[in-house]
Amino acid sequence: MTLRELLKDLDYEVAAGSADNEVSALVYDSRKVTANAVFVCISGSVRDSHEFIPAAVAKGAASVIVERDVEFLPDVTYIKVRNSRRALAYMSAAWFGHPAERLKTIGITGTKGKTTTTYMVKSILESAGIPTGLIRTIASAVGDERIPAANTTPESYRVQELFARMVDAGLSAVVMEVSSQALMLERVSGFTFDIGVFTNLEPDHIGEHEHRDFADYMHCKSLLFRQCKKGIFNGDDAHLAGILAGHTCEVETFGYGESCDFKAEGVSLKRDHGALGVRYHVANAADFDVEVNVPGSFSVYNSLTAIAVCRHFGVPQEKICGALRSVSVKGRIEIVPVTKRYTLMIDYAHNAMSLESLLRTLREYEPKRLVCLFGCGGNRARSRRYEMGEVSSRLADLTVVTSDNPRDEEPEAIIADILEGVRRADGASVTIPDRKEAIRYCMEHAKDGDIVVLAGKGHEDYQEIRGEKHHMDERELIADIIRENPELRL
Repeated sequence: MTLRELLKDLDYEVAAGSADNEVSALVYDSRKVTANAVFVCISGSVRDSHEFIPAAVAKGAASVIVERDVEFLPDVTYIKVRNSRRALAYMSAAWFGHPAERLKTIGITGTKGKTTTTYMVKSILESAGIPTGLIRTIASAVGDERIPAANTTPESYRVQELFARMVDAGLSAVVMEVSSQALMLERVSGFTFDIGVFTNLEPDHIGEHEHRDFADYMHCKSLLFRQCKKGIFNGDDAHLAGILAGHTCEVETFGYGESCDFKAEGVSLKRDHGALGVRYHVANAADFDVEVNVPGSFSVYNSLTAIAVCRHFGVPQEKICGALRSVSVKGRIEIVPVTKRYTLMIDYAHNAMSLESLLRTLREYEPKRLVCLFGCGGNRARSRRYEMGEVSSRLADLTVVTSDNPRDEEPEAIIADILEGVRRADGASVTIPDRKEAIRYCMEHAKDGDIVVLAGKGHEDYQEIRGEKHHMDERELIADIIRENPELRL
């Protein structure tokens, strides 16, 4: 492939050399440069890869994409563009043969609900015989292959590479989480989404290396809807108008409001033999009853989103309902079936905001007791420990303080900070540093009708101590505890 072919959808200037060079590889990491590669210089928040042009050329780069003036080296082609991240996205799409054109692409953005909603959409589509890839916070999935993720949305080259692998694997669709950072940094440029989804918006990701303020955060989220054919929006969200600003897509809405295209009505909580969930009727653009085995009002929004998306694929009502009844998302209010006497679940809540939301949701189910087990990570803000301790003490009947990822800190020091927060409210607490023993305590002392939540680890299957990750999966710990005491299943 020639450099000119890679650049055909971009405005550019040939600052030196020729755009007719043959290209052997497209890279944006100078360490991965090979002979006759084109090196795209990305300006990052920490390092500017324009600094590495000499090293890239020394390794064989024949062409360089830049967005600012640089000193030219002999026998090298220099292409100047306005935005090298955007250039990388469009060049990546061309390099992999525009795979998005052979997939139905669904992008989901918002502050909360992205992970669960992507999983619901994938589950429904696959139940209807539509093989679907997944790109999300925890991992990407291509068929049966699970690929760990470094970012909520990967770099644009990686996105296109995953799309190409999905096409080669015979998949028909892909559903992906789209972060505000990904939109701001052009990671999903170079193609048009078939469907874009907005879940909700709250202040988040605002800081020195993220968004300068809430307005910038909202603007970046809104960019998805200038890059999709159809937009599906939370019609109840207070920031909907800001998200719709500048949109170029068709608009559908979901929520509780009368004017929503997909309206939830008659919502009730479901609690059956240790399982928690919601029931409701979807009206207006559809007309059927829904049951979801994931607790909380946000499950109504997440499932409404999935319903709205999958109706555009012609998925029959019975397939939608069947998939939603059986859906479970690893580490997101994941119920572990142990006994019918009480409910045991695992959740990723690892800051005060997410823990408070989780505990308030579970309170709605009127448990005999609400028991919250959690720890806090080391090498992170100490304020998080005080805040989480106070939240759990205020909202749970019993707080079980244990270890999470201590990293380079002593677990006991982290626990002492958490307990300072616990003492700010009046809830009972127990301290058991060993996480397995803390879980065992919760299971052995659980009462009929209790809800026990193991918070903080969620999908993680490790504990990080002194720079090393040690395997630790709470599901396996629970299974071990039951093998050691089978009566806990009664």
